[in-house]
Amino acid sequence: MARPFNFSAGPATIAPEVLTLAASEMLDWHGSGMGVMEMSHRGKEFISIYEQAQADLRELLAIPKNFHILFMQGGGLAENAIVPLNLSRSGTVDFVLTGSWSQKSLKEARKYCNVNIAASSEADGHTTLPAPAAWQLSADASYVHICSNETIHGVEFHELPDLQALGSKAPLVVDFSSQVASRPVDWSRVGLAFGGAQKNIGPAGLTLVVVREDLLGHALPACPSAFDYRIVAENQSMFNTPPTFAIYMAGLIFQWLKQQGGVAAMEARNIAKARLLYDAIDSSQFYVNRVAKNCRSRMNVPFFLRDESRNEAFLAGAREHGLLQLKGHKSVGGMRASLYNAMPLEGVQALVAYMQEFEKKS
Repeated sequence: MARPFNFSAGPATIAPEVLTLAASEMLDWHGSGMGVMEMSHRGKEFISIYEQAQADLRELLAIPKNFHILFMQGGGLAENAIVPLNLSRSGTVDFVLTGSWSQKSLKEARKYCNVNIAASSEADGHTTLPAPAAWQLSADASYVHICSNETIHGVEFHELPDLQALGSKAPLVVDFSSQVASRPVDWSRVGLAFGGAQKNIGPAGLTLVVVREDLLGHALPACPSAFDYRIVAENQSMFNTPPTFAIYMAGLIFQWLKQQGGVAAMEARNIAKARLLYDAIDSSQFYVNRVAKNCRSRMNVPFFLRDESRNEAFLAGAREHGLLQLKGHKSVGGMRASLYNAMPLEGVQALVAYMQEFEKKS
């Protein structure tokens, strides 16, 4: 039986080649007599896995030498607290609200610092992105926070803002949980980027933080030691026991990405996948996507049936066709197809074919 296509927003689909390799190494990694989950995180076997994953990620994302790669825990939600605990030294942080995840980040940051809403798309239902030229940035902000891709609302920054051109000296903090490794990153515009792994780079449990060196060492006194970026960096992400198996899985995915041609090749594929699905939606009288075309997400495509009484029938038929996890987030309803790196073009083609078939029968 053919494997279904899993459109889950996260934890998300993983390339079958990666899963097959992990399964083959489950009981005995490279003749060590141990599975990765059984290894000491300080043993030579796991250290080699960790170092290779670090090196491959730095190569894939072209991360400059003055940035530290931290493998942490807690997911993006925990980083919503950990970032202000490390960076809010001036007491004020600027936020750009573009959807549910930036809203969650702002709510958490308010516990630790003053928050200035520099811009918001809430008035239009988070279907557009506020133009950077119109952002009302603070003169003394410790950092400016954006979510580069809103998983729920389906909006994406296709270019990171240049804060220096906007007159701000603050570093840009980017939640790139659902965008990481899907396209190149302009690190000249970034101070820190963070993301949960469970969308594009592995199973849940691992959180990636890429932080510029000059931003280390400024943690608030209340910051727990395990969440102090300086301490984590000085201990090569081994201050506490890291999520070893999740790091191993991420490392396999990094190797798979390199075999596929790297991030540039994945970006080209992601553009093709997203275009195919958006074109099918836009050419239909049955489906609709409400996001402005200039900021539509390549990773998460929300869409609605104009006759929402047909939702359950659509989802039931999709499951019968081997198309899984298409129900939209409960906060917005409708449907959502997540097109992360591991989703092949064939999966999107199958979805479009089913959508067209369902429309004809309705």
